[in-house]
Amino acid sequence: MAQPESKKIFFENLSGAGKAIAVLTSGGDAQGMNAAVRAVVRMGLYVGAKVYFIHEGYQGMVDGGENIVEASWESVSSMLQVGGTVIGSARCKEFRTHEGRLKAAHNLVQQGITNLCVIGGDGSLTGANLFREEWSGLLTELVEQGLIEADAVQKYSALHIVGMVGSIDNDFCGTDMTIGTDSALHRIIEVVDAIMTTAQSHQRTFVLEVMGRHCGYLALVSALACGADWVLIPEMPPEDGWEDKMCEKLSATRSRGTRLNIIIVAEGAIDRHGKPITSGIVKDLVVKCLGFDTRVTILGHVQRGGTPSAFDRILASRMGVEAVLALLETTANTPACVVSLCGNQSVRLPLMECVQMTQEVQRAMDGKRFEEAVRLRGRSFENNLRTYKLLAHRKPESELPVSNFNVAVLNVGAPAAGMNAAVRSAVRVGISEGHKMFAVSDGFEGFYKGQIKEIKWADVGGWTGQGGTLLGTKRTLPGKHVDKIAEQMRLHNINALLIVGGFEAFESLLQLYEARATHEDFCIPMCMLPATISNNVPGTDLSIGADTALNAIVETCDRIKQSASGTKRRVFIIETMGGYCGYLASVGGLAAGADAAYIYEEPFDIRDLQANVEHLTEKMKTSIQRGLVLRNENCNENYTTDFIYQLYSEEGRGVFDSRKNVLGHMQQGGAPSPFDRNFGTKITAKAMQWVSKKLVETYRQDEGRVFANTEDTCCLLGMRRRALVFQPVVQLKGETDFVHRIPKEQWWLKLRPLMKILAKYKTSYDVSDSGQLMHVVRNRPKESDASVAI
Repeated sequence: MAQPESKKIFFENLSGAGKAIAVLTSGGDAQGMNAAVRAVVRMGLYVGAKVYFIHEGYQGMVDGGENIVEASWESVSSMLQVGGTVIGSARCKEFRTHEGRLKAAHNLVQQGITNLCVIGGDGSLTGANLFREEWSGLLTELVEQGLIEADAVQKYSALHIVGMVGSIDNDFCGTDMTIGTDSALHRIIEVVDAIMTTAQSHQRTFVLEVMGRHCGYLALVSALACGADWVLIPEMPPEDGWEDKMCEKLSATRSRGTRLNIIIVAEGAIDRHGKPITSGIVKDLVVKCLGFDTRVTILGHVQRGGTPSAFDRILASRMGVEAVLALLETTANTPACVVSLCGNQSVRLPLMECVQMTQEVQRAMDGKRFEEAVRLRGRSFENNLRTYKLLAHRKPESELPVSNFNVAVLNVGAPAAGMNAAVRSAVRVGISEGHKMFAVSDGFEGFYKGQIKEIKWADVGGWTGQGGTLLGTKRTLPGKHVDKIAEQMRLHNINALLIVGGFEAFESLLQLYEARATHEDFCIPMCMLPATISNNVPGTDLSIGADTALNAIVETCDRIKQSASGTKRRVFIIETMGGYCGYLASVGGLAAGADAAYIYEEPFDIRDLQANVEHLTEKMKTSIQRGLVLRNENCNENYTTDFIYQLYSEEGRGVFDSRKNVLGHMQQGGAPSPFDRNFGTKITAKAMQWVSKKLVETYRQDEGRVFANTEDTCCLLGMRRRALVFQPVVQLKGETDFVHRIPKEQWWLKLRPLMKILAKYKTSYDVSDSGQLMHVVRNRPKESDASVAI
């Protein structure tokens, strides 16, 4: 909710002058840690604080000396795209001792540091909290030993701590995603996609072991994202006798004509009696029972490596900025907190509440209370598990309900990665609910031409990893062909419609809703799922396909920047897609470390362009070598990419040279990212369950037909802040700018100041939303589930 102007808090009013902030990374490394370090350093310097690196984690804090170094703006340049942690991380036994912490306190006081930003797992954060609790006692000891002056105790009386969780396992309660998890999923899915082609060739079974000693998140989500046949995780060990069940499942899949099987095992997988289930055991079992040609691939440290994904860079950058704000606002009485994301909102949570909850999961697993362990992991984990079970295990025909309803699914608009995952999910959930599923080829054009055929469970096997859309899609709207479409609906007796697509899908649904007045055939439940790289559909914060496009943009920007290494100073002007919607340019700019991003939603004139050029010129006079400027394709009809390129070339003459690049359709292609596969799968499963519910509610027993003509039977399912919400499309009309095909209000505009701050622009940043300390909510067992945190 927008706050009245007087109540808004702007961070310009928060000053860091006189404060010293130190940042360290500890425990296992994770991709995205560098992005977090960069954001802490730049935000800290921006507000006027001194910022220090502590190299080699707690070890560096104990050893002091050259391990504690003051950071400058340039020292974190070109760090965003590097995996691991540039400032180093080490496991430190000494910090666990009182003497070790005494040394650490002495080293910090010598530099005047009383604000710590710790990026690490739960062990690192627990250590930081203990250090904070002992702080005043440690200072008193140092005075007694004559190592510091007596007045220092007063001057540095309290140590403030903010944590960010960097861990690829996503095993920390209270946070939807930890830094590094999304990148680790990228590594796993790249491997699975590659392995599938060789498995297909030789009709092999592959057993993949992924990381996660005590947490099955990576195994579960990668199994969901690649449609694995079986998954073994520590939180939910299989029932006794699982060996036979698994072999039956594998052999049933093969008998339906599939040439491969994929089994994913978390390294900490156990059976009901706590006995480990290793990838070797699973392989031997498959060979013994089925005689299939089986291979084991252990992914190991590959999962920690490589460059961070777009999601991790944005997550880490947002959290780094939030961490500095939290440090500026803490008082001696505020408990140590963790900054994290919930949905797409930044939140602060008490550190020890999160740690205790995380330890409770382990206790539940040790006590063999597995249902409780899954529940404590949080809603997102539970939801993933439920969806996986629903889609991976086909019930025998005899056990399926029979609904006698026919549901059609189609794609409308431009292709977006993740559409196939959505269709697969719709087909399989629909069949599980007892419906007959029909696939429509080529959108509404195929619909009125009668390109409609029944689609079965096995027809969508292996669809999750395919880019584009296998059903085909067209931009044709149904308006002009309403009669023919109605005729096809009668012919095939279609009782419900599921549309996966972008802005055209939204317009189509509005037209079909209006057509209800003249054609009763459209008085059926209709639901739309947003799938477009532009992310320009009203009623949702995220669309299927946008994450894949962002990754394509970020990957290309990395390469383009690299192409300039070794040459003299250079600025790149890069044009992104998105129609009039600046989502890709803005969020891509934040993830790629751009200096500016020009978009339609934020009008700019020649003075702004001039200011940007001057800003870059100043920057290039320091040790910074490269600049990056993103421009949305329709941001301004006169300030074209060529114009901006020529302007920068002329104005930067003698300081830097310029190059331009139009990214074009490569943003639409490619295999879907894990996020899009997962989002597409989960959001569609929820939509299908809604369709089933509406079919039952609107079925008229006496007439033997479905009749639905209320607003709430023609909906768009979108993600709003933290929940998935069904919204009648008619009600979304008022929120839409139809001329420019964008929503009137867009949440990501509030991320734009972050990009500017991290690029050293003075700007205004509304922080009214942040700052409230929330509490970790226990997940009560309940029927419905609104969360889609991935």
